[in-house]
Amino acid sequence: MFWLIENTHQLNIFDKKLNKEAFIEIIPYNPYIHPSQNSISCIYIRPVEDYKGYILPIFHTEVPKNLYEDQVFLILKKLDKIYCRDKKEFLHYFPLQQTYDLTFPNQFETQYTRAHEFLYEKYKDRVDVNTIVPIVKHYEYCQALFEELEHLIEKPINEFYNHKASWVFYGIESSGLHVDIDVYNQYFTKTTEPYVFTKYNFKTLTTRPSNTFNGVNYAALNKENGCRKAFKARNTLFYEYDISAYHPTLLANAIGYDCGGMDIYSNLSEVFNVDRQKAKLLTLQQLYGGILPEYKHIEFFKKVKIYVDKLWENFQNKGYIECPISNHKFYRDELDNMNPQKLLNYVIQNLETSNNVNLMWEFFRILKGKNTKLVLYTYDSFLFDVDENEINVLDSIKNIFTKQNLSYTIKNGIDYNF
Repeated sequence: MFWLIENTHQLNIFDKKLNKEAFIEIIPYNPYIHPSQNSISCIYIRPVEDYKGYILPIFHTEVPKNLYEDQVFLILKKLDKIYCRDKKEFLHYFPLQQTYDLTFPNQFETQYTRAHEFLYEKYKDRVDVNTIVPIVKHYEYCQALFEELEHLIEKPINEFYNHKASWVFYGIESSGLHVDIDVYNQYFTKTTEPYVFTKYNFKTLTTRPSNTFNGVNYAALNKENGCRKAFKARNTLFYEYDISAYHPTLLANAIGYDCGGMDIYSNLSEVFNVDRQKAKLLTLQQLYGGILPEYKHIEFFKKVKIYVDKLWENFQNKGYIECPISNHKFYRDELDNMNPQKLLNYVIQNLETSNNVNLMWEFFRILKGKNTKLVLYTYDSFLFDVDENEINVLDSIKNIFTKQNLSYTIKNGIDYNF
């Protein structure tokens, strides 16, 4: 059978010979447009037990009669396992449970052919540029991609990141952020659309996600210059939940330290006999600079030291440590210039991310079928676009924080310039 499936008859033959597992790469209209706003040009399917892959054109200028996306979707649904380059991106096109991300935890750099690079540069303003890239070049790119990733199919998959994190970040990205176009264009890349989309990358060194797309760093929006006024609630109001003392609280929970019903800084302010701000400063200095002798007798820091020593011992003796919740592993051979405090920082950042994934999993469960949306997440804060007719969902969201003993502050407004 030829590698290009050009009509329904060929597709039916292909469907009958397709086995239960396949690698799939989506070729969108344009690789630089957000997948929430993109369309599919072609789909590459490489059955794991076959000797070659196949291109299924959904829309390409070289094919006189293209296939229907729904036809292909029904075929993909029948597969037991779908392997892909990036599951979060794949879900925007086909939200299928049986999808597995081959590249986590590593950032994967896509290597296009010279024809791709030439046409991307020549037609940089064309939103459907991949529909004019020669289809044989798409095939060449996909074949090379599979050959590079094939060896990862047999490797263990991190279930937490594959089955939870990918879905959560796909969910936030899909929501989009409503903008005032005139204000947005004063500060950012010009747009004519009422919604902009974030793009989370959790394939980072510590798995703490970055969030940059189209020249906008959504993880570090300026709080002083007025740019946040560009982001306006699509419903009634934005509500932002900002977790207090997040890292020390996560650490306190991990080591079993009882804060006596207070947040950790308030608790330690009583222990230190200083105000809360001073207690915060002293706490962070001990956690990330090493515990000074005069504070080693304090119960919280005693337990922290035991925890850090154990992490470091495992890191040195086993060659890796496994993070709580996510089961992500930090390997000694893959990290440079490590020390106990740096390792603790990596673990806490991973713990922050995995705990947030669990929180957001619950948020999405509460918000399913509602107008209220979770539209932005930034390390210790969560931004909801709330419909006034669904104000009761805020009580359910608060309960999620309470169950985890997390203290928080709330801000709200018609735009994000709180």
